[in-house]
Amino acid sequence: MKRKSYDKEFKISAVRMVKEEGRRIAEVARNLDIPEQTLHNWVNKYNEEKEASFVGSGNLKPEDKAIRDLQKKLRDLEEENAILKKAMSIFAKNQK
Repeated sequence: MKRKSYDKEFKISAVRMVKEEGRRIAEVARNLDIPEQTLHNWVNKYNEEKEASFVGSGNLKPEDKAIRDLQKKLRDLEEENAILKKAMSIFAKNQK
């Protein structure tokens, strides 16, 4: 069975029903047809991180985006270094 995924707006809407409207997790989960534990996890995560807690694919937290960008830059530089080393080796052989 394929696992359902929910967008950020849906999660925030569900959490607000619990937090701002004072509705019970069980009631909201039943009405939205989601597992209670899932909604409970969303509420806990929202309490810790507010709006930044529900990032979807392509919507990374700023620090996660910075890490991803730095990792990409590192990979690119390592590839560039490998190419330059090979080129130096080829040029050194040609000078002999």
